[in-house]
Amino acid sequence: MVPDFDPLDGGIAAEVLFLMEKPGPMTDNTGAKGHAGSGFISRDNDDPTAEAILRFMEEAGIARKRSILWNTVPWWNGTRAISSAELAAGTERLTTLLELLPKLRVVIGVGAKSRTAQAVISDRGLPFLVSAHPSPINRARRRVIWEMIPSQ
Repeated sequence: MVPDFDPLDGGIAAEVLFLMEKPGPMTDNTGAKGHAGSGFISRDNDDPTAEAILRFMEEAGIARKRSILWNTVPWWNGTRAISSAELAAGTERLTTLLELLPKLRVVIGVGAKSRTAQAVISDRGLPFLVSAHPSPINRARRRVIWEMIPSQ
């Protein structure tokens, strides 16, 4: 299932694309595995990563209407694992997304897996910056790096 963009974000007027790795279970609105998520890639989802994204963007002074969230692998398939085939397929589809964002000025790759899209972004002449992933795993294992995310 590919979640939708959050209608409260910048949409086609977005200047900043935060390209994360893969959506989590709270984006799944099908009610799979006993829960129903929002159906959106959203900083308002009920999970610790979304909460951190919202807080970090506020701390960094990035207006919501200037940004949009997406994932290198845009679909949730019931697992957080990411295969090389998924990365290749997701990166291939990224070209279509970039065509829909005419005001885009920069892409922030969030997490190591998102860096596989760097060549696609660079081929478009867009700057590609990197940031650590705001997941609870990073917060627990790499607290100093996690706390530096707003400055990244």
